[in-house]
Amino acid sequence: MKKNLNGKIATIFGVLLVCLFGIFGIPHGVTGTALLNAITQRIHLGLDLQGGAHLILQVVVNDAVNAETDNTVARVQQDLQTFKLQGLVTKPDPTANPQIIKITGIDVGKASDVRNDLADHFGTQYDIAGSADNSVTLTMKPSELLALKTKTVNQEIETIRTRVDKLGVSEPVIAPYGLGDYQILVELPGVSDLNRVRDIIQSTSQLSVHEVEGNSQGYASVGGALPPDQELLQGDSQGLESDGQDRVFLVKRVSIVGGLDFRDASAIGVNDTGKQGVNFVLTNAGGEKFYDYTSAHIGSYMSIVLGDRVKNVAVIKGAIRDQGQIEGQFSKQQIDDLSFTLRTGALPASINYIEERTVGASLGADSIKQGVIAAVAGMLAVMIFMLIYYRGSGINADLALFLNLVILLGFMGFSQATLTLPGIAGVILTIGMGVDSNVLIFERIREEIRAGKGPAQAVDQGFAHAWITIVDTHVTTIVSAAILFMFGTGPVKGFATTLVFGLLANLFTAVFVSRVIFDSHVNHKLVGQKLSI
Repeated sequence: MKKNLNGKIATIFGVLLVCLFGIFGIPHGVTGTALLNAITQRIHLGLDLQGGAHLILQVVVNDAVNAETDNTVARVQQDLQTFKLQGLVTKPDPTANPQIIKITGIDVGKASDVRNDLADHFGTQYDIAGSADNSVTLTMKPSELLALKTKTVNQEIETIRTRVDKLGVSEPVIAPYGLGDYQILVELPGVSDLNRVRDIIQSTSQLSVHEVEGNSQGYASVGGALPPDQELLQGDSQGLESDGQDRVFLVKRVSIVGGLDFRDASAIGVNDTGKQGVNFVLTNAGGEKFYDYTSAHIGSYMSIVLGDRVKNVAVIKGAIRDQGQIEGQFSKQQIDDLSFTLRTGALPASINYIEERTVGASLGADSIKQGVIAAVAGMLAVMIFMLIYYRGSGINADLALFLNLVILLGFMGFSQATLTLPGIAGVILTIGMGVDSNVLIFERIREEIRAGKGPAQAVDQGFAHAWITIVDTHVTTIVSAAILFMFGTGPVKGFATTLVFGLLANLFTAVFVSRVIFDSHVNHKLVGQKLSI
């Protein structure tokens, strides 16, 4: 009895049309160039095919630890003053051991009171210990230190990703680099200007607002000893002096607002004095902090600090909530970079470049050429072998292989996946597994024919016995590819992606499409006519 295959054939053609749309979209023309442009718009090329920038960054996590302990130093000093306890709060070795804070000069007999107060306020984050010299040491707990360093790397990755996204880079790879501690891998396809990449990625442009204690030329104004909660910064004298010369300002170490308190920034045009700058907007929480401070310090000075340099000093004439402005003699490129960096957030720590290189577009084009040649040559060799070894049924296998490739590329087009050189290897491996599936089915059909069964029954039994083995082999390989995708870096993920898509397509073509072709062929055979296999 002949089978009605109209619905199945319609399904196959429908899948084919959908996948062709996934590959080409709606091309603007039918020429080779137009079709190639349509494909490249749907299927992105990876760094190794398109060319681009490859960087490995080392995050200086001690910067974040120093920033955290600097805040703690200021809070501890304020607590001591609140409870009228004597003590000098310092960090003995901020370079090698930024997690250690020491309090010296404590009144005799008061060390126990200081330790109790510190335990109440900082005991969850620091280990607190007293010494025979009447001093107290705070050491950040190992778990807290590790969590802070890990958080810093994650924030660094997110900030860099935000900046790269603003640059419009397609399919960048920004992820932890597993071959070193606190390192980040950055791959930017299509980007060749490493200087521009460095400027955007590493630009800290950390704008912050600090309370000004005075404007001095050195340590003399503070009696030769700098209080632990203050620091000296060099910068522009506008706002305090009229001679236009740089000054050294004594400012509070802990900012009033800064970093994550900024929500938005935009460039402003040149004003009447020939200067241009950036308007910035604070978050709601940052605006409330700024309002509370400016309300309580009308008539005092505050400084706008960019990086480690004072850019402006002004008198607080009234309460300010959530908007401000920084202006100066900036170039347009500096203004654009500053506003861009403030919008995307400051890096929580500085970075060092461990490795940086570019992959030329010509090398990428050569990789594409060689990869395509390998894939086409492999596919042609397989198709010829199937035609020779399985005769007429080899056409069935060849059609299934062709459709397998179309479905794979359609998947990649719809998912906007990135095709890498290892991804091309995944395509070739998929072709091999597609052939393996057909061989399993065809050999089983041959066995059934040798057992004396007719073409229709042989096809039914061949698929019935082979498809379970095919599913098992594909599922195990898909699980392996999924693990590669979860734990691998960019090129490895490219291989895993194409392999998974290809295996899913192969299940469809080997079990469904090939079966429909066989059934259609059997429907048109005369009684007693043998199957060409």
